[in-house]
Amino acid sequence: MSWNPLLDPETPQAGNPYSIETLIIPRARDIGGFEVRRALPAPRRQMVGPFIFFDQIGPADFLTGQGLDVRPHPHIGLGTVTYLYQGEFEHRDSLGTQQMITPGAVNWMVAGQGVTHSERTTAETRRGSSDLFGVQTWVALPEHKEDMAPIFEHHNKAALPLLQGEGKEVRLILGTAWGAQAPVTMLSESFYADVRLDPGARLPMPEDHEDRGLYVMQGAVEIAGQTFDAGQMMVFRPGDAITVTAGPEGARLMALGGETMGGPRHIWWNFVSSSKEKIEEAKQAWAAGDFANNPRFQLPPGDDAEFVPLPNRS
Repeated sequence: MSWNPLLDPETPQAGNPYSIETLIIPRARDIGGFEVRRALPAPRRQMVGPFIFFDQIGPADFLTGQGLDVRPHPHIGLGTVTYLYQGEFEHRDSLGTQQMITPGAVNWMVAGQGVTHSERTTAETRRGSSDLFGVQTWVALPEHKEDMAPIFEHHNKAALPLLQGEGKEVRLILGTAWGAQAPVTMLSESFYADVRLDPGARLPMPEDHEDRGLYVMQGAVEIAGQTFDAGQMMVFRPGDAITVTAGPEGARLMALGGETMGGPRHIWWNFVSSSKEKIEEAKQAWAAGDFANNPRFQLPPGDDAEFVPLPNRS
């Protein structure tokens, strides 16, 4: 998709610095020997729309023989979204899915009542040096969908809408925005997009979503006279007109948001739910083990020799 009038660069720039409701500086976290930068959940913001978790993965360089090794672990009550800029790895889950994720494609796994998955660099990729750079997010499910059966979808780069014009390139990963719709099956109103801006290029944020945020992956942007560098997330006030302008080096951004959930969510380890009781049930089910006969959680076929144990924490 080429020129889109909803990406018109003449859109007025927001002139009010108070349009930025929350500024989030991510913190470092370790996921199986690999460091990520976590922006959500944050002390002042649990969610942006339905997005309840946002991890920047890398950029990282692996020597020969090295790679990502996230052992099988469980989820409930959420959908995971994996999107890469560089590198690749293999996703396996308890539905029997075995899927490589490569730059520009999207993996969408809805845990619902329970699913187990792993993410690993393949033996083939480990034969040489490799790199990895991308984002993984969690989307909280509407309360009436928290107990649905798990599903998995993969959509290639070519299947995602690409909007271009006036120094902008926007690939819509999830939901609807700027007059386009992504093919991923969504369970709540949302949008999620990979944005590239040339130096000085301007992008209006969608105005048809209640909650909107922006994470700067590379470069810098200016909003209402303020400059925001890579590694920062801005969450905007509902209803304000927002236009971002790329800095002198250009910018790579992730835009996200949607309708707010009906209430907050409880988060414990890899479990998300509107109910503490459901999280306790999931904890007991995972701790029980015996995955060949476990009615809720099984290990991914082909990656069932190990798993992440239930954390020993309150």
